[in-house]
Amino acid sequence: MDFNIIGGLRTALANRADLARLMVEDCRMARMGALATPKVVASSNGSVIARYHTDAEFRSYIDQMDIVDADGMPLVLASRLFCETPLRERVATTDFIEDASKAAVEAGLNFYFLGGKPGVAAAAADKLTDRYAGLRIVGARDGYFSEAELDELCADILSKKTDVLWLGLGSPYQEALALRLRERLGGVAWIRTCGGLFDHVSGAVRRAPRWMQSTGLEWLHRLALEPRRLALRYAWTNPVALFYLLTRTMDAVPSFDGFSEVGMTDIWLWR
Repeated sequence: MDFNIIGGLRTALANRADLARLMVEDCRMARMGALATPKVVASSNGSVIARYHTDAEFRSYIDQMDIVDADGMPLVLASRLFCETPLRERVATTDFIEDASKAAVEAGLNFYFLGGKPGVAAAAADKLTDRYAGLRIVGARDGYFSEAELDELCADILSKKTDVLWLGLGSPYQEALALRLRERLGGVAWIRTCGGLFDHVSGAVRRAPRWMQSTGLEWLHRLALEPRRLALRYAWTNPVALFYLLTRTMDAVPSFDGFSEVGMTDIWLWR
């Protein structure tokens, strides 16, 4: 999959339809045994960009992802300013779940929802199965589980022939766990980190108006809903993310002999 460097992160040049098609193809490959371990798919936004450049451990997680998409309109706007081939659209996870669900019905895929507060993942599953007749969500459980329960949890995911595991545990825990589970979930095609997706789908949390989403102001809507929790976070992450969006957004550097495994920091040095 083609990519650009957006805010310093290798970000897929894919829209929601592209990702849905790739998801289906990877699920077919996994079912045939041609995909030995799941692909780990994550999203980038202002908060992720800021953490990536200030937290070495988190940076190592993101650099191990198979796909990183752009869940933030500021990333799209930055790509339009600095890239010859800009991102075509924002791939908001709360929008992509709709494309993914339609594709899953057509292809007969199995989803498993893991994360959120008690009852939220199940409520999100109910909403989607009501909306998409034939959608198979074979498991839905909250994110409150212990290390000792991981073996049992993996066994449940595998026994239900899961194709895509949606992992909504909050960052950076979900990224760290997704990478750990990759070696334990052979047969699953995708582990898709999804943050607060289940809250939005279930209706527990309102999304911003469409005009705020399209202008890159969805963070302001979230701030209005949760000022105490988010005010200090955004006061730090927004300026940091803006700096890197303005200084480390570019078309991808072509690979060449000796540099096929260039990291994000190294890519910046070659600009």
